[in-house]
Amino acid sequence: MFIDVVPHGRSASAVLLRESFREGRKVHKRTIANLSQMPPELIDGLRALLAGGTVVGGPDQALEIRRSLPHGHVAAVLRMMRKLEIPRLLGRTVSRERDLALALIASRVISPGSKLSTLRGLNLETATSSLGQVLGLGAIEEREIYAALDWLGAQQGRIERQFAKRHLRESTLVLYDVSSSYLEGRCCELARHGYGRDHRPDRLQIVYGLLCDREGRPIAVEVFEGNTADPGTIAAQVEKLKRRFHLNHVVLVGDRGMITTARIREAIKPAGLDWISCLRAVQIQDLAEGPLQMSLFDERDIAAITSPDYPGERLIACRNAALAGERRRKREALLTATERELTRIVAATTRKRAPLRGEAEIGLAVGAVKDGQAFRSHHHHGSLQLPAQRSRYRPRGGARWDLRHPD
Repeated sequence: MFIDVVPHGRSASAVLLRESFREGRKVHKRTIANLSQMPPELIDGLRALLAGGTVVGGPDQALEIRRSLPHGHVAAVLRMMRKLEIPRLLGRTVSRERDLALALIASRVISPGSKLSTLRGLNLETATSSLGQVLGLGAIEEREIYAALDWLGAQQGRIERQFAKRHLRESTLVLYDVSSSYLEGRCCELARHGYGRDHRPDRLQIVYGLLCDREGRPIAVEVFEGNTADPGTIAAQVEKLKRRFHLNHVVLVGDRGMITTARIREAIKPAGLDWISCLRAVQIQDLAEGPLQMSLFDERDIAAITSPDYPGERLIACRNAALAGERRRKREALLTATERELTRIVAATTRKRAPLRGEAEIGLAVGAVKDGQAFRSHHHHGSLQLPAQRSRYRPRGGARWDLRHPD
């Protein structure tokens, strides 16, 4: 870089900070900044620094970098948020709460952390990026962060309706699943002991359900009490799709533990919705004794069947060859291990010193082998009698069930 003085006839010359670059054999100049309004002594000092020398007049006139805040990731995230119209979704009117909400969302993307660490990263004195400065937040108090979250919570219904208007339409797939998070403390009114995915049964938790479009884009989220079972959240989602989003016909997608036969009968069918779900192992075993014959998969891995047990529904059975091979391998390994252990018991009954005698002792030894192999079977997700996997899909005008059979 260098300082270039460009004369303007009778007007004052322009003082420009420039850099040179080469294109092929030609050298060009690129202007970085206009320094014309700077005091002459600062321009001279900058010229001396760029030349690698010292500043005339003493070190107190030299340029000194006191602090530098990372900015590139902030610019990228804010640009994408504006491209997605996130500020407009949060609120059409510019307000302190909206700017703080934008900062909280951007911070969650840039550097997730607690409320306190986010506050420190936004305040000018302790900033970890240029985010607070770019959004013009100034000094932020802790209470403002919580007030912004309360404001954002009040906007949730309107924001979710806007997302649904963007991404959902009639006769489309809607994906739904639930999860849970455990909590520290006892102040959350929804916190309960329940089935925890975090493997912390000693902690209270909340359950939350996420509704997405067919591409996996989040549309709506809802928090439930921590002891709410998965099927117990379905009715709220049906109500949301019908009443709030004004959708008359969509296909709700969920797993077998959520979209149960009872929920289909009580909530989904009366609302006129279709569904994708799964059959349980017992139901597939019943079908295997009737219309579901393994000869259907001699040439193809997928077949359509019907059953009087599921009137008005179309059943799709799919054989997963890769899963069948893996389960066959595990089954053979378990059988080999069991045979090896039983052979040792047989040898123990015929040894000369302290042979294994009596039905009780032999039965205990065989039972220990059986229990040990059953534990390994469960631990490795295999068994000597493998149940079938399955899923269900019901398109408009009829139902479709997808069954996956391992063998």
